[in-house]
Amino acid sequence: MQEKHLFEYAVIRVVPCVEREEFINVGVVVYCASQGFLQTLYKLNEDRLRAFSPNIDTQELQERLHAFERICAGRREGGAIGQLPIASRFRWLTATRSTIVQTSPVHPGLCVAPQETLARLYAQLVD
Repeated sequence: MQEKHLFEYAVIRVVPCVEREEFINVGVVVYCASQGFLQTLYKLNEDRLRAFSPNIDTQELQERLHAFERICAGRREGGAIGQLPIASRFRWLTATRSTIVQTSPVHPGLCVAPQETLARLYAQLVD
């Protein structure tokens, strides 16, 4: 039997008008401490976003989401946050904020392979 690992995840959401509290799921970020895993998977469906919010700046959104990737990677390109330990990077990415890109509450689970779990969660919650 394969060993299961504790993981945590949050859904990445675009919230065009914070006051309305409406959002579209655009990605997932998964953290598994025992595997040293922190990755995000996202995709902007521009037609859907424009139907939801006609004046949305998709270029800015793309850059903000790309920052999630850079921080997850933990390199210098991730800035000061990207230099933090992996757990701190995940906590920073999933901290409550009032901006156009937000995350859901953090949810725990058990997985065998975090990369497969990331793909499954993305398919379930975003695609």
